[in-house]
Amino acid sequence: MPLVDLSGRIEQSPPDMPEPLRTDIEYADHAAGAAQIETLLGVPPRLLRDGEGWATETLTRLGTHNSTHVDAPWHYNSTIRGERAQAIDELPLDWFFADGVVLDMTAKADGEEIDVADLEAELDRIGHDLKELDIVLVRTGRDAHFTEPGYLALGPAVTPAATRWLWERGVRVMGIDAWGWDGPLYLQAQRAIERDEPGIFWAAHQVDLPYCQIERLVNLDRLPPTGFRVACFPLRIAGASAAPARVVAITP
Repeated sequence: MPLVDLSGRIEQSPPDMPEPLRTDIEYADHAAGAAQIETLLGVPPRLLRDGEGWATETLTRLGTHNSTHVDAPWHYNSTIRGERAQAIDELPLDWFFADGVVLDMTAKADGEEIDVADLEAELDRIGHDLKELDIVLVRTGRDAHFTEPGYLALGPAVTPAATRWLWERGVRVMGIDAWGWDGPLYLQAQRAIERDEPGIFWAAHQVDLPYCQIERLVNLDRLPPTGFRVACFPLRIAGASAAPARVVAITP
């Protein structure tokens, strides 16, 4: 069955990437591997095929949110609904392998809200009734800029009401092909400061619900609206607020 990769590549960040957002990778080639084998085990390169040892890579910096990743409730707040929020390694596996639904929100401008009425209209257009554990993927088209520095400043904003509406219908994993679920951070910050009140910045993240977000998806344009499965298992990092995931759609 055809597989569609919905994950961006994990690669070395350009030099001008701000430190909190950086990914840094050290590469050791086959010659370095041969030298390491000789040092550790005493086997000289002449006893290895073509004189080569193993190639290895070391991730010297990879934030759990710095690639296509799954957010856990612990990312949003320390408590959710009065209880300690779950970390990424504490969530049920069946959340991360389920039927997928793509909602086309490409007409939305950067910072424009995606609200309940938008979800209802799109679900009506594609003729789908949400069921428990559907994985809902919001297509904005901003993945076209995935490798560009300005990617983090692009995308519409899913509202707290829309997030809650999905959750009330049994959705526990929802994703987007933009940098974040709530829209560009700088626009959220402007609104929060201008109005000088809580509940504006990061509002959908902090909606007090135990759910997961997949952020920075790609290739949602290659999927039908429904009729496919999504596998989005996050790495099992103890106590983490998120983890990178290889998100794959399984199509008919």
